[in-house]
Amino acid sequence: MKAVISIVGRANVGKSTLYNRLTRSRDAIVDDFAGVTRDRLVGEGRVDETSFWVIDTGGYDQQDESGLRASMRRQFEIAVEESSTIILVVDGRTGLCAGDQEIAEELRSCVVPVYVAVNKTEGMEPDLALAEFHRLGIGKGIFAISAKQGGGVRSLITTILQEVVTVVPSAHTEADDAPRVAIVGKPNVGKSTLTNRLLGEDRMVVSDSAGTTRDSVHSALAIDAQRYTLIDTAGIRRKSRVIQKLEKISVVKTLRTLEQAHVIIFVVDARDGITSQDATLAGMVREYGRSMVLVVNKWDGLQQHTRDNVRRSIRRTFPFLDAVPVLFVSAKHGSGVGQIMPAVKRAYESAMISLSTAKLNVVLRRAVEEQPPPRVGSQQVKLKYAHQGGKNPPKVVIHGNLLHKVPESYKRYLARSISQGFKLTGTRIDLLFRTSKNPYARSRSPAH
Repeated sequence: MKAVISIVGRANVGKSTLYNRLTRSRDAIVDDFAGVTRDRLVGEGRVDETSFWVIDTGGYDQQDESGLRASMRRQFEIAVEESSTIILVVDGRTGLCAGDQEIAEELRSCVVPVYVAVNKTEGMEPDLALAEFHRLGIGKGIFAISAKQGGGVRSLITTILQEVVTVVPSAHTEADDAPRVAIVGKPNVGKSTLTNRLLGEDRMVVSDSAGTTRDSVHSALAIDAQRYTLIDTAGIRRKSRVIQKLEKISVVKTLRTLEQAHVIIFVVDARDGITSQDATLAGMVREYGRSMVLVVNKWDGLQQHTRDNVRRSIRRTFPFLDAVPVLFVSAKHGSGVGQIMPAVKRAYESAMISLSTAKLNVVLRRAVEEQPPPRVGSQQVKLKYAHQGGKNPPKVVIHGNLLHKVPESYKRYLARSISQGFKLTGTRIDLLFRTSKNPYARSRSPAH
């Protein structure tokens, strides 16, 4: 499971600059993703082969004392709950301030590691820059950095990641052999009601108020002797409605759930119609390569013309989900819900399938015969043979010549042909191309 690093501190000490420095290797998760990346609150960073989530918790509100304290308390509670590590950023130019000491006092009771990053120290003697900040008396380490220029940042993050590798628990601590099924969607689309319906109990708090579920809740479910771990995630909402930082940072749990899950039950609200936020979240699920079952909830009582509009909107908004089963249900009344777990079972089996090499090559040859790859000038792209390279999602390695010239449209055709050939549902196919070397080609030495 990826580490989550929260950046805290008073305003104007360089938290956003550090955030931008850490996430520069990867842009914001998804443009306009549920109010998270537009204001760049949550992003992904990477050091060498290790990736991690970064949260910029923002500066404290410059209000009256009570407002300041309330804002601090919310921020720290969230940081402790969500984070593997906290970085307290202070300003080496202005020196130690009362605000820094007050923040440090709040952090003193944190159960997660805290590191102090003394920012804006470019051109300063490190020992002198750090000296007065030792008075804070917190943290597992104190580092002189320049978020703007990058100095000291790698040393800080490398130290943090070495620490959290030993303290972050495994992502799969319960029912490791049970398929993990996450219920994902915007707030108030009926995720918790659906969870309760599937479990047959009132496990989740159900309310008409959006955002009731702020934590990802895991439940055991058994159907026909098959065990599942069912996860109801905190909902993701649009930016204009994401007001409390608590709701913003709950998005991290959804992202972590996508990492852990085998299958996603993606819930949309038929009464609201299919929105851009639905499309963005569905794209996120696809990017993670997770199998999906699309559940259109609150289908009961809709007029026929409304239902027709929803169906057209699904085809228009989710063109990349052509192999995903679409189910129309009412979680509240139970209609259609019985179709969900059989569809989940098929999607899981599709994601974890072992593809016969012999059959895979028969499917590949048939696809090439029916629609040969385009020529490249006077040369013909050749697809020689294929074999499986991984699961969840299924990965197919194709060997041949001039494969770097295969257009995206033909790649989609091949993936669709393989999916249909093996009757897969709910999962995508990842294609990896390997250009064969000519065994007769010999490097020639220059003539003497």
